[in-house]
Amino acid sequence: MKRIAVIGCVGSGKSHLARELGKVLHAPVTHLDALYYDEEWNPQPQPAFEALQEELVSGDRWILDGNYNATLSIRLKACDTVILMDVPTWAALWGLVSRQVKHGSGQDQTSGIYNRIHWGVLRYAATYRRKMRPEVLAKIEQHAGHAEIILLRGRRRTRRWLEQVAGRQR
Repeated sequence: MKRIAVIGCVGSGKSHLARELGKVLHAPVTHLDALYYDEEWNPQPQPAFEALQEELVSGDRWILDGNYNATLSIRLKACDTVILMDVPTWAALWGLVSRQVKHGSGQDQTSGIYNRIHWGVLRYAATYRRKMRPEVLAKIEQHAGHAEIILLRGRRRTRRWLEQVAGRQR
């Protein structure tokens, strides 16, 4: 596990897992939201966003946190591990709400927290498993056949898996 793509629905715990995994593996973590949005929530032009990811995946060790389906193949082709945060819809929605309560609106470049809840985000989370998940699984199959695929289906399972990884690192 040296080149890790952490993907999944908004609110699923991707950023938290990426931060904790980065500590355990002593690997650099990049939150794609930090690359995609500026401080006024303006998106990066697609070609520039793709170029930044191409540069990142050329490194020897990395953890990239974020879905961004349009550029997912860049990360999947280059990674050796895919972690899909495959939580139920209610868990993703709860993650969104609890993050909003804990952190408020805005962004924090260091933590990977990008809180901007609006109806589009809620709708995306509510329909992710039905609409986006099949696309993500197809892209994993198409571009990451060489990689280890880890499905984490809940926060408890994620904590246990992270403890196992930490135990192997000792």
